[in-house]
Amino acid sequence: MTSEVVEDEMEFYSKAEKYWKDVPPTVDGMLGGYGHISSIDINSSKKFLLKFLRDGPNRTGTTCALDCGAGIGRITKRLLLPLFKAVDMVDVTEDFLTKARTYLGEEGRRVKNYFCCGLQDFSPEPNSYDVIWIQWVIGHLTDDHLSDFLKRCKVGLRPNGIIVIKDNMAQEGVIMDDVDSSVCRDLDVVRTIVWRAGLNLLAEERQENFPDEIYHVYTFAMR
Repeated sequence: MTSEVVEDEMEFYSKAEKYWKDVPPTVDGMLGGYGHISSIDINSSKKFLLKFLRDGPNRTGTTCALDCGAGIGRITKRLLLPLFKAVDMVDVTEDFLTKARTYLGEEGRRVKNYFCCGLQDFSPEPNSYDVIWIQWVIGHLTDDHLSDFLKRCKVGLRPNGIIVIKDNMAQEGVIMDDVDSSVCRDLDVVRTIVWRAGLNLLAEERQENFPDEIYHVYTFAMR
């Protein structure tokens, strides 16, 4: 539980905001110096997502996606804009969203909204998104805030929409990272939070071909 490692909630959030303000608005900055894994990451995410976008009676639509913790738009540019008619982005760091406007190029015209907001305070518009993509950002939310955010995301889904979390998973328990003021949870803790939010897990997959020295990364789809 994050309550065991986060002593001061306000400080937990303000330290993270301060950390990201000092990170360069580049792909390498977004990935903590691991920019070279971006293509592996995107290709795996695309395969995972296409399972839900393929034809079928309960097919997930492709009208609009939401990129949470979007940074400069690495995922928006390479994963979401090629698959969806429109994308919204939300990130706590204004400089990243400003950079996104040039980084995304011509296709960025299909980004409808740039929301500058922490996810703990963000509410997706009801019935608006076919896919809500949440990658490498859940560690910046306490357990209660993550559960509440997922509940709000559920309200934001269109019919047959899905929420996707892709993130680092600890081997056991909850580990605090004082450098960027984030936590890393194990699989059982994340599953419990998803369940608490009233969501059902539809798929779960471990990322392959990432460097051995980083945390295991898992992708979950839920609704």
